[in-house]
Amino acid sequence: MTTRVNPKRKLEDQGITGLGNVYYNLLEPALMNEAVSRGEGRLGLGGTMLVETGKHVGRSPKDKFVVRTPEVEDSIWWENNPPMSPGHFDVLHQDMLAHMQGKDYFVQDLFAGADPELRLNVRVVNELAWHGLFIRHMLRRPEAEELATFSPEFTIINCPTFKADPSRHGCRSETVIALNFQKKLILIANSAYAGENKKSVFTLMNYLLPEKGVMPMHCSANHATGDPEDSAIFFGLSGTGKTTLSADPSRTLLGDDEHGWSDRGIFNFEGGCYAKTIKLSPEAEPEIYATTSHFGTVIENMVYDPDTLELDFDDASLTENMRCAYPLDQIRNASTTSVAGQPKNVVMLTCDAYGVLPPIARLSPAQAMYHFLSGFTAKTPGTEIGIVDPIPTFSTCFGAPFMPRRPEVYGKLLQQKIRDSGATCWLVNTGWTGGAFGTGSRMPIQATRALLSAALNGSLNDVEFRRDPNFGFEVPVSVPNVSDVLLDPRRTWEDGAAYDRQAQKLVQMFSDNFEQYLPGIDEDVRAAAIG
Repeated sequence: MTTRVNPKRKLEDQGITGLGNVYYNLLEPALMNEAVSRGEGRLGLGGTMLVETGKHVGRSPKDKFVVRTPEVEDSIWWENNPPMSPGHFDVLHQDMLAHMQGKDYFVQDLFAGADPELRLNVRVVNELAWHGLFIRHMLRRPEAEELATFSPEFTIINCPTFKADPSRHGCRSETVIALNFQKKLILIANSAYAGENKKSVFTLMNYLLPEKGVMPMHCSANHATGDPEDSAIFFGLSGTGKTTLSADPSRTLLGDDEHGWSDRGIFNFEGGCYAKTIKLSPEAEPEIYATTSHFGTVIENMVYDPDTLELDFDDASLTENMRCAYPLDQIRNASTTSVAGQPKNVVMLTCDAYGVLPPIARLSPAQAMYHFLSGFTAKTPGTEIGIVDPIPTFSTCFGAPFMPRRPEVYGKLLQQKIRDSGATCWLVNTGWTGGAFGTGSRMPIQATRALLSAALNGSLNDVEFRRDPNFGFEVPVSVPNVSDVLLDPRRTWEDGAAYDRQAQKLVQMFSDNFEQYLPGIDEDVRAAAIG
């Protein structure tokens, strides 16, 4: 089929020939019909798409490789991005093309980036129809007239039924995600987890944009309703509240996961959201919950009643990482442009399971870079098999798996953006208070929302602050509608001495982790380092 595609840029023009039917840029109803008829999933309540991803229920970061070519030799963070030789990549490419012979494929031509001057033309070639639906939600959809002249800058080929051969292809297992910046090609094999498509595009943007002076960010973003110049960004790893806290009904949502920060302001990379659904409730997250019964939403790895099709939001027997993917326009207060001005506030979210960090703290630009490079949160028992006690997680730039360049590149760029814009920076702890995990309790969401609201509307800047003795940042002493005790984590513990021991333990964790960045940072950030 050749409708809705540039006739001069079909797959055969890229050397991909001998396939079965090729479906270019099918719309949502057609993609769902193909997915159901091919047995890839079934229709759920409201016209959702119910699917399972099999063995892979999350990303495979250890199976992700960057092809080592002279063009990228000096710019890739090789310690974080295992290399693949050009020869191995070429063999993998040819073997995948041979595997694709005679099979049907679904092509989506899409934009990454809401800013027309900075967006990337991406072609995604999927073996599964529902993967086409997923990526159509997640990226930005061109108009029909734009498709007529669309020319892909990068192409992703995703074959879940192809198994790689480590000895032949230079990879680790039968699963592989290989990025070749020289050939502008990404190959994904032996994984039906659709998030690999999405995060591969994010990795591309993370590599390309810094050369243009644009800061790529693993963050959510919103702006004051009616005022795009009053924007805020929310950094955070999974489980810290990045999606939930940015979906504030009193503000306009830009997006929940990936954004860029240019000299003109911030913009969403995506056209949709990929939200966790574990324990999702209509009371706590009504906007996101409602999408789970909207037409076209992809419901991934959720248990449901085979007869009534009712979803079970508490059953994590398939995975804790069950999700739904939907276009942004399903959120009532989503921005129609996905662009906004320079952020007035930069929020870094963390889930501190040790019960040490305050619910909110104000950071200097140097301290912001310190905490950005640290990227701290904690995994708690129940989130992954085998976790008995809280485990500290330091994922630099709040997204190390997607960072092809050295962390300092992103850290210095963010620090410069903060200084140029005059943004106020905040560290917000959505984790534990009154003790560590198992003793204390989770930070009240009402208090977090109240503190964030005061930070974003500027009223928090008018209250008295104290200097935290452990981390050196500023903590408010008293805030309307928030308990004074909650603002001083030591006072929430029954045993102050036990808090002090726990605090020193966490300080040492930060200090040990940050040693790796000391050779490449400026003196002001070095001075902001704790410990």
